[in-house]
Amino acid sequence: MIHRKIRLRPDEVKKFVAAASKCDFDIDIAYNRYVVDAKSIVGVLGLDFNQILTVSYSGYDDDFESFMRHFAVAS
Repeated sequence: MIHRKIRLRPDEVKKFVAAASKCDFDIDIAYNRYVVDAKSIVGVLGLDFNQILTVSYSGYDDDFESFMRHFAVAS
C-alpha cells in the first residue's frame, strides 16, 4: 500500500478525480477518520481542504504518480 501526503485546493478537485478515475485500482483519500473514494467528486469535495490529506492506493500508474508529485507535501 502506497501512502502520499498531499494538499488539495477545491479548484483542483475535478482534475484530481479525473486522474484517479483513469487508474484501474482503488484509491482512497483521507484525513483523520474520514476516508472517501478518490474517484468520487462528491466524496472528495466533502473533505476539509485546510488539512493535509493522505492518499492511499496499492496499484501503480506512471501518469498518476507524476500527477501526485504536483500535490505532494514534504514529510
